[in-house]
Amino acid sequence: MEPIYATGMAAKLRSQWDRDAGLGQNHNAVKFLGQDYDSLRAQCQRSRTVFEDPLFPASISSVGFNELGPRSSKTQGLRWKRPTEICMRPQFIVDGATRTDICQGALGDCWLLAAIASLTLNDNLLHRVVPHGQDFDGSYAGIFHFQFWQFGEWLDVVIDDRLPVKDGKLLFVHSAEGGEFWSALLEKAYAKLNGCYEALSGGSTSEGFEDFTGGVTEMYELNKAPADLFSIIGRAVERGSLLGCSIDITSKFDMEAVTFKKLVKGHAYSVTGVEEVVYRGNMTKLVRIRNPVGGSGVDGAWSDNSREWDSVDRSVRGRLQNRSEDGEFWMSFSDFLREFSRLEICNLTPDALQASQVKKWSTSLYQGEWRRGSTAGGCRNFPATFWINPQFKLALKHPDSPGQSDCSFLVALMQKDRRKKRREGEDMETIGFAIYEVPNEYTGRSAVHLKRDFFLSHASSARSELFINLREVSSRFRLPAGEYIIVPSTFEPNKEGDFVLRVFSEKPANSEEMDDKVTADIPEEQHLHESQIDAGFKSLFRQLAGPDMEISVTELQTILNRIISKHKDLKTDGFGKESCRSMINLMDADGSGKLGLTEFHVLWEKIKRYLQIFRDHDLDKSGTMSSYEMRRALETAGFKLNTPLPADHPALTEQDLSVDFDNFVTCLGRLETMFKTFKTMDTDADGVVTLTFFQWISLTMFA
Repeated sequence: MEPIYATGMAAKLRSQWDRDAGLGQNHNAVKFLGQDYDSLRAQCQRSRTVFEDPLFPASISSVGFNELGPRSSKTQGLRWKRPTEICMRPQFIVDGATRTDICQGALGDCWLLAAIASLTLNDNLLHRVVPHGQDFDGSYAGIFHFQFWQFGEWLDVVIDDRLPVKDGKLLFVHSAEGGEFWSALLEKAYAKLNGCYEALSGGSTSEGFEDFTGGVTEMYELNKAPADLFSIIGRAVERGSLLGCSIDITSKFDMEAVTFKKLVKGHAYSVTGVEEVVYRGNMTKLVRIRNPVGGSGVDGAWSDNSREWDSVDRSVRGRLQNRSEDGEFWMSFSDFLREFSRLEICNLTPDALQASQVKKWSTSLYQGEWRRGSTAGGCRNFPATFWINPQFKLALKHPDSPGQSDCSFLVALMQKDRRKKRREGEDMETIGFAIYEVPNEYTGRSAVHLKRDFFLSHASSARSELFINLREVSSRFRLPAGEYIIVPSTFEPNKEGDFVLRVFSEKPANSEEMDDKVTADIPEEQHLHESQIDAGFKSLFRQLAGPDMEISVTELQTILNRIISKHKDLKTDGFGKESCRSMINLMDADGSGKLGLTEFHVLWEKIKRYLQIFRDHDLDKSGTMSSYEMRRALETAGFKLNTPLPADHPALTEQDLSVDFDNFVTCLGRLETMFKTFKTMDTDADGVVTLTFFQWISLTMFA
């Protein structure tokens, strides 16, 4: 037993139990880095001090590492100041949060600011991120907190209010009036979450949408929009989804360039509504757009004072043009498709919608991981390893409409924590997924992990449009009711990472992780009486065991290493003492710590069987076992394990992604010991064992 691994595994299990109990939901957010806002604030108030955050200090490391690093001209002369030092009467929020509170600074995070601006349209969503009750009045202690959704759970992030200032002005986000600070503090909390301010440079509005709502985003290239996009937008608006659109820049000279219709390239807009109106006897589709920085809108058809409105019924025109928001304008759906490049729709989860809202998505979320050599199989281009990727089953039961067979659903695959790794020179992996129909023989079953032969002989039913190096890849599908397998992967094998897979369906659908049930079907051991054991074996045993006629750990180590040295086709660095001790523990029926003749005979037969399995499954005759050869070999030996065990346990996978013969034997011996121990203690065979601390420590110390 390795103590560090055991502690890490226990922490992982404890964390999962807490989440199953509701920790990580918006009303019970996880305390980021263990910092508790209420207790820290109370501590400052008692001591009459203002909070200084030791975990996100007022230093250059919190600003950046390259373009905003210590040698950058952009950070020369930078100072950190609290709002109380910047102006006479700082305010947290003045007359509600509005888009004019969000002006960009010297950081390329307009994607984030567009998402923050969308929050100001919905108070319920805003105050999930910006908790009520924060200000600079009597209870002020220099501490604030914000909540963000990250990869399946809500985190509460605490900050102090020291902000980077240069030449007397806030370096990053600020309000137009200058005395309102909620947006600058929100940006700082998000920078802390991602490691530093510079980590926020460059991104997609959808990333901000999702981290502020817990929603899932789908992206449409408008030059190849689906035929039903207008109805998709309409249904999204009905559900309270956030919608963003933008115009691609084709060169650096294009940034903020203005089109003939006064639309700004590279700028994020919001879609706030759709409508069909009767225009000259025909139904015409219209889209309502909002410019987060205000302005008069666009020129051309359906602009504020265009002639098209004269041909629309007066009551309809009055209803559609009666807007209170500056910067909002209508355009025809056909012009929208022609002028804009991309549409992003952030579909909100049921917990983010108002209780009165009837139309809600059905949602499922799974945490997963790709690990070198065990669950990082790469895409279909790598058939030898593709099957070892995690697999998830989706059961579509309810077609969209009566009389139809098709079900609509959305799959989103998100890789975790990649912005934080920029400081180390790493960035996004290239990710995607494929969807397969479940074969008839596995319909209705969950404890199944489909193997290599299935994927060699079956084509996918659907797949992500691209494998791409974005934080999230999502696609909307329509497939006939039935059961399907979703296989998320990196493009190449052995690329490590953690991910979240989410499935949103228009009608309720069942989904679950597909994996083999953990079982052990170990062949019966043949315990022979001494009189039945071959004379030649007895003679060999007497030579090896010495005068006490029992084989100790040291003697077993000598015997096994002498034997395997004669098998030149096996790669091994020899059996260590710990390996030999675990084998003796497996076979030592009388608790002597040594093996007698009959015990050693059973072990001998077992090792011979392991050798045969090793050779049969060493398909490339390398003398070692690759991770996917290993999984099949374990099944032949009688063990079915689910994905996390080979992925995580150091006994099962070596650093170079291969297992040599001595480690193979040790692994099988340990597995057998674990299963036998559990079975012995599970006296009522209900799959649950309760241990006292003394029993637990005895097992872990001496297993």
